[in-house]
Amino acid sequence: MNDALATTFCGLHLSSPIVLLSGCVGFGEEYTRVEGFSNRDAGAIVLKGTYLEPRLGNPPHRIWETPAGMLNAIGLQNPGADTVIREILPRLDFSETRFFANVCGSTVDEYAEVTRRYDDSPIDAMEINISCPNVRHGGVEFGNNAEMSARVVAACRAATAKPIIAKLSPNQTDIRANARACMDAGADALSVINTVMGMAIDVDSQEPILGNRSGGLSGPAIRPIALLKVHQVYQEAGPRGIPIIGQGGIQSAHDAIQFILAGATVVGIGTALFYDPLAAQKVSAGIAEHLHQRGLSTVSELVGRLKAG
Repeated sequence: MNDALATTFCGLHLSSPIVLLSGCVGFGEEYTRVEGFSNRDAGAIVLKGTYLEPRLGNPPHRIWETPAGMLNAIGLQNPGADTVIREILPRLDFSETRFFANVCGSTVDEYAEVTRRYDDSPIDAMEINISCPNVRHGGVEFGNNAEMSARVVAACRAATAKPIIAKLSPNQTDIRANARACMDAGADALSVINTVMGMAIDVDSQEPILGNRSGGLSGPAIRPIALLKVHQVYQEAGPRGIPIIGQGGIQSAHDAIQFILAGATVVGIGTALFYDPLAAQKVSAGIAEHLHQRGLSTVSELVGRLKAG
């Protein structure tokens, strides 16, 4: 790996600014079956979202291709935190890259308990998925309310000394207010953004195509939205030294560099992996070439360099 690509994120040394995103790489093993793929090509891998107890997820259809993107309504299917810690983590090679857990919950207490269990594991950091529905408040997502987001982050912060990354939703009125609330509650980093809500309709049956009716839109279609949200959040996080994982439709080095200029310390690749499992290698090579052409020695020299006149 090119030394210029190495960066520091929440006090952790990452060999690359590329992060493979939760929900797109399973529990860190799936893509290792692909010829030419290596977990070493990423600075970190975020594992699939995990609740305290197993979940079967939503009924089909759970994925639907859209113009320049994809709708997914998997429903956070997972085997439960204890199974992941006991059976899956021991199979991962923590010398290859950093592994982050993705913590989910239906209540604040569940978020805290999943965090506590991951605290006593080799996991390097935890991404708090505050886009989960709050069963005690009619199913509204924690991440769409700054006060609720802060309560979740604070509970998780009390349960671990490991870095906590709050994953922010774009489906809210003011993402900057939510970012401030999460940082005040103890978030060490912010993940920007989660998917944008959408739906697809079968015109013959006149019914929603997804079994859950709606789903999360990812891919290049949301890139302009994600870029704006990273830029907005960086106005709050940058002065406080809080790093950002920028994500949303990144396919190429050109895309990744835009996010870094907007304020992302590292960038996430997700949907692109479904049609190009070796995307991380290509994006890393392109970023390294960009740095070389401009005489820069580290990728951090590009962070937040957007000239907003």
